[in-house]
Amino acid sequence: MRELPSGNVIITCAVTGAIHTPSMSPYLPVTPEEIVDDAIAASEAGAAVIHLHVRDPETGEPVTDLDLYEDVAARIHRETDVIIQPTTGGAPTMAPEERVQVVPRLDPEMCSCNLGSINFGLYPMAENIDDWKYDWEPEYLEGTTTLIFQNTFEDLKVMLGTMEDHNVVPSLECYDVGHLYNLQHCVEQGWIEPPLHLEFVLGINGGIGADPDNLSHLKSIADSLFGDSYSFSTIGAGRSQFELTTQSVSMGGHARVGLEDNLYLRRGELAESNAEQVEKMVDLAWEVSGRKPASPGEVREFLGLKGGEATAFD
Repeated sequence: MRELPSGNVIITCAVTGAIHTPSMSPYLPVTPEEIVDDAIAASEAGAAVIHLHVRDPETGEPVTDLDLYEDVAARIHRETDVIIQPTTGGAPTMAPEERVQVVPRLDPEMCSCNLGSINFGLYPMAENIDDWKYDWEPEYLEGTTTLIFQNTFEDLKVMLGTMEDHNVVPSLECYDVGHLYNLQHCVEQGWIEPPLHLEFVLGINGGIGADPDNLSHLKSIADSLFGDSYSFSTIGAGRSQFELTTQSVSMGGHARVGLEDNLYLRRGELAESNAEQVEKMVDLAWEVSGRKPASPGEVREFLGLKGGEATAFD
């Protein structure tokens, strides 16, 4: 496994995502202004990477509006040195061809890349809400009973090829152990070359469970497949966010937090901003391992990123 020479921890903040809906928290950023403000505050709190989704400013519904992506990314870039990492996951209901368009349009330094198809069941969330702000929310959540989040080998070939064409480094999202073997196949096919930066995703209904043993197992398999040619970060969905990200840091890995993954700061207390979660992660990383947050410059050098000046939103 690769580590930063400084030993510092890469903290990524996923500020809004496409899982939670506005009725679940009044603090979920929806408008471009809210997303930009939260991203800037998160970077000031210690996040080196901002994972970026956008939403319809009027309803909060996840969208792949390239004009919105470009506007939000440019505004964040003007105010910070943070690495802006657009999603190619979009919403799980979107086709891969739609999701990848953000790469040629924004020409970012990094983007996410999902490594396999899974069930993506958000429908249990609807059971906890009686008062909906928008009509689209219950239909969106309940419709995932039949949803398959598609990421076939052909999709991966196209996704990874598009990223290579634009010198974009993927954050490789693994929702289950089989996705690591999918990645090994991609390497063998020449669709991507090491070093690799993995993102272990635990706790999605349809992927690997949010269990500490599962995180250890994912790292063990990655060690056996990729040796010292990979680094990793961890996403813990929902209540397991800080347990698993802290474990990740203690194992020499990195951490992703943010309101995309978890709406709470602690049990029963909604996070009022993404920056609150980043600040908590900074404190936890120091307490468990004496590791400080890596700067965007450190991360760029470590991951071999092309720099913000080479993006379309510079």
